[in-house]
Amino acid sequence: MPELPEVETIARGVDARVRGDRIVQVWFGSHREPFKNSSARQAKSLEDRSILGVARVGKHIVVGLGSAVPQTSSKGLPPEGQWIVHLGMTGRLLVTTPDAPVAAHTHARLTLASGRELRFVDPRRFGRLESRDLARQKPFAAPGADPLFVDSSAFAALFWGRRLSIKAALLHQSLLSGVGNIYADESLFRAGIRPRRQAGRLSHAELERLRQALLEVLQHAIRLGGSSVSDYVDAEGVRGFFQLEHRVYQRTGEPCLTCGTPIRRILLAGRSTHYCLRCQH
Repeated sequence: MPELPEVETIARGVDARVRGDRIVQVWFGSHREPFKNSSARQAKSLEDRSILGVARVGKHIVVGLGSAVPQTSSKGLPPEGQWIVHLGMTGRLLVTTPDAPVAAHTHARLTLASGRELRFVDPRRFGRLESRDLARQKPFAAPGADPLFVDSSAFAALFWGRRLSIKAALLHQSLLSGVGNIYADESLFRAGIRPRRQAGRLSHAELERLRQALLEVLQHAIRLGGSSVSDYVDAEGVRGFFQLEHRVYQRTGEPCLTCGTPIRRILLAGRSTHYCLRCQH
């Protein structure tokens, strides 16, 4: 599943290409799974709307919608609606031209006034699409803190008294929104903390070390366009490069890049977990 760096990369790429554009026509596929509210309602809320901006919220991509006004007039206006995209396991949000081949498992095609198309493709149909009318509904919000912006004291407070493992806590979206298996393993390695450690027993210094490691890993991954270990590509269909920087994730049995000890793999909180027995304590 795409994690924070991948979703951030896609959101930034889509925003750079469609901000200020206008949706003139909407096509949705017949499968029901991708739609959190009806496709007819979503089409009505999208057609003839301007795109005020595209941003990541947790692991979701949120498209801010305004009225059909010229780009210069819409600048700075608050959104009237939102189109919310969750990529699921295999979802892709692509900006392309109308004559580009339509991939199998395409569930949405938004034709834009500029002549481009915004397409949602999802082979496994675990992704979700939702529209919101902000005159009647609250703006979409992530359930937990954003690891790119949470400060030291707030980060530590998330884990105080928690009896679950620190790896499981990092994956708990109600605590931190956006962290998944890859970046939990990579940040724990860089912080020198074993994934089985009880979250509530970590010292303030250890938690601050973890926060800094997580921030550095996420920011570096964003700069490299995310990790392409499965189906992930950015808004133009280009793979990321952070998988070349992985120090533990999916390196079972390979020597630790720091000490040479073989990387271990265990199952923790139902997820494959990778760590170095010597470098992490």
